[in-house]
Amino acid sequence: MNSKELAGKTPAELRAELLKLRKEQFNLRMAAAAGQPAKPDQFGKVRKNIARVKTAMSAKAVAAKAGGKG
Repeated sequence: MNSKELAGKTPAELRAELLKLRKEQFNLRMAAAAGQPAKPDQFGKVRKNIARVKTAMSAKAVAAKAGGKG
């Protein structure tokens, strides 16, 4: 997932993507707590993807307030 892909999504799609990533993050934490072997690199990837989605959501909100240019 990159910022260009996120820029083309609607706010509703971004919220759905954020919800999906939060669930994935929760599942990774539960797997780690249960002692199941997880891929340690996934924690950082999911966290960074959440940040990308939140940044895209923020940019769309600012653009909407500025007159809908984005």
